[in-house]
Amino acid sequence: MIHATTMNHSGGFYCYRVHEPKLNGLCASNGFLSVKNFLQQVFHERPDAYFNKGPRSSMLKFKLPCDPLQVQGHEVSTLARLGLELNKERFKDAHSQVQMYMLENDQNTVAMEVPLWLEKEELESYKKIMESTQPLTGHIDVLRVEGDKVWIWDYKPNAHKEKFAATQVYFYALMLSRRTNLSLDHFRCGFFDAKTAFVFQPTQQLITKNMELAAFT
Repeated sequence: MIHATTMNHSGGFYCYRVHEPKLNGLCASNGFLSVKNFLQQVFHERPDAYFNKGPRSSMLKFKLPCDPLQVQGHEVSTLARLGLELNKERFKDAHSQVQMYMLENDQNTVAMEVPLWLEKEELESYKKIMESTQPLTGHIDVLRVEGDKVWIWDYKPNAHKEKFAATQVYFYALMLSRRTNLSLDHFRCGFFDAKTAFVFQPTQQLITKNMELAAFT
């Protein structure tokens, strides 16, 4: 039911997991076959060398011109709370507690720790933004399919204190868009804890308004 593999990437070991029945059902019914194909393909084909050097989405320290909507009592916050309570003896770290609970019990969660990458040729002014020519990489905490949108979620134990989480999940969306050949219109982004979620719509304009890194402060 759950297909899993462990990846030794910079930052530690990441256990990539996909709930195959939910993936097949949700992606087939919502027109996201390219998402399904990518999630299955990266079990066997991915540029692991990319993940051991170069910028990581979780380490980007600049802000984008977006103002995420704060939502109290969001469904994902409820799932996080239940995961922390019910998986506290099963897993040592909070991320695994939340991620595994959602993957096993939430009808919309299809994958966790999804590996992603973006090459410099895939984004205009990449070097200016990243201050590097090495590929950008990252791992999506939780991937959900809700109706006609693919939701990219990052669990943050103290979400309200995060300064750059929106930047992190935005680039996850951009990377997944490039890997699946789906426009950003198909994606939504969010980060959350057990009380609050912050959500926004990723658009190309968030980085094309001003491609100079100095603008992202």
